[in-house]
Amino acid sequence: MEFKPPQVPAALAAIQRQIQWNRLIAVVEEQAQIMIRTAFSTTVREAGDLSAGVFDLRGRMLAQAVTGTPGHVNSMMESVGHFLAKFPAETMRPGDHYITNDPWLGTGHLHDLTVVTPAFRNGAIVALFANTAHVIDVGGLGMGPEGRSVFEEGLYIPIVKCFDQGRANETFFDILRAGTRTPAELEGDVYSLCACNDAGARRLVEMMDEYGMEAIDELAESIFEASSRATLAEIARLPRGEFASEIRSDGYEALVTLRARMTIAEDHIAVDYAGTTGLSGRGINVPAAYCRAYACFGIKCVVAPEVPNNWASLLPFRMTIPEGCILNAPRPFPVSVRHVVGQLLPDLMMGCLHQAVPDRVVAEGSSCLWNPPLRGGGQVSGAEAELPDFEVITFNSGGTGARPGQDGLDGTAFPSGVRTMPVEATENVAPVVFWKKELRAGSGGPGRTRGGLGQVMEIGARDDAEFAVNAIFDRVANAPRGRDGGGDGAPGWVGLTDGTPLRTKGYQVIPRGKRLRLLLPGGGGMGDPARRDPALAARDVADGLL
Repeated sequence: MEFKPPQVPAALAAIQRQIQWNRLIAVVEEQAQIMIRTAFSTTVREAGDLSAGVFDLRGRMLAQAVTGTPGHVNSMMESVGHFLAKFPAETMRPGDHYITNDPWLGTGHLHDLTVVTPAFRNGAIVALFANTAHVIDVGGLGMGPEGRSVFEEGLYIPIVKCFDQGRANETFFDILRAGTRTPAELEGDVYSLCACNDAGARRLVEMMDEYGMEAIDELAESIFEASSRATLAEIARLPRGEFASEIRSDGYEALVTLRARMTIAEDHIAVDYAGTTGLSGRGINVPAAYCRAYACFGIKCVVAPEVPNNWASLLPFRMTIPEGCILNAPRPFPVSVRHVVGQLLPDLMMGCLHQAVPDRVVAEGSSCLWNPPLRGGGQVSGAEAELPDFEVITFNSGGTGARPGQDGLDGTAFPSGVRTMPVEATENVAPVVFWKKELRAGSGGPGRTRGGLGQVMEIGARDDAEFAVNAIFDRVANAPRGRDGGGDGAPGWVGLTDGTPLRTKGYQVIPRGKRLRLLLPGGGGMGDPARRDPALAARDVADGLL
């Protein structure tokens, strides 16, 4: 007979709910860590470009892992509802796993796989686990901006079962392996994503057994009610009004301007993107879910950073994204590198919020990841190839914007939160050599607090053979701006070590004997540089940072 604990007083029940919440966080963090430890792609196991979370049977996210990126987790929050629309919870069985990389049902581009798995206790479905991971290759043109539709960008997976009651869908895996340059890695990643969801489900059931829980509904409502109440309380403390801002991206065909008008009301924050540049003919367009994901993250960082991130805590943030603008790309527009525009959205949100709560926001940073996809072998050099075929992506970051009371962070990924990949990890899986990777002195914008420093990188193929880069860089024509009198950060630069400039976006071949040189942007400064603490300025000089 199953043990059922006796009824407990209300005060003790509240403590028990908090313990259960802490356990839930531990469950989803273990889910994410298992993905990192079992993934094949370096983008997951080294950079942590992933998300993991637990959902109720209505598709509402209760909790997310600490490890992960807001672009993944906040758009994945919408994804689970799409899975349930096609495969209702009552049709799911133990051992089922569902998958998609549909940019409009997932997290914004084909390189992100999203897997949803039901959790069962005593034969009844009790919850859903979901995760997203960025994989190295899904075929097509590769991760780059040059596609003219999503169909050129790679293998397109609708929402399907990849495992049916524990049995692999071999037809699915045959198609998967045939559609990529890295079949072993891609198949291995799918198994990893399914395994980590299974682990989360097991841990959740163990917790439910321990507390005699028949369902998670009561816990879910408790989490949602507390999160909603806390978020609304923080919004109520803000000054009311409308605040407008804009920011520029280098774009592809032309500069892109993102405009936002934010309305802070008593019980919600609304953002309208009217006036934003229209759709691009290349792959820098942003699906609406990815826009909402990063915009909500930028708002939440300022307004309610201590409130857990879940379905209820994001409800008061409302977005109006006009049709036809670059932040609301419809199918089948190309979206492969939606991050180069989408990751500017937190800076845009802070531009609005700076007018309401100036002491809470940071200056603009490098923001967009500098993660060059590198390719070589016969697919670049044909019959004259000196190297085996390879496809690899390395994640790197410029500096973050200065904070009101502290300098910006050097070479740190914000807003994405991914880790900078060790060069040894990339050199171990591909015939490339990182000849230089160091902080870029003087790249942080001056201010009372200084912007974070960018990096200098020099990359070549083994034996200086020919290779190619699919450039997906930004913040070159439009440097990160300072705030409150702080100076701009240094803009980025892309070229060869001999000084030859390259395009900031698009596929380009690095000739034999040449190497790629990247100067990553620095973050903007905050406040009057004349008010900087002389001791900090002297330390920067002594450390060679200026």
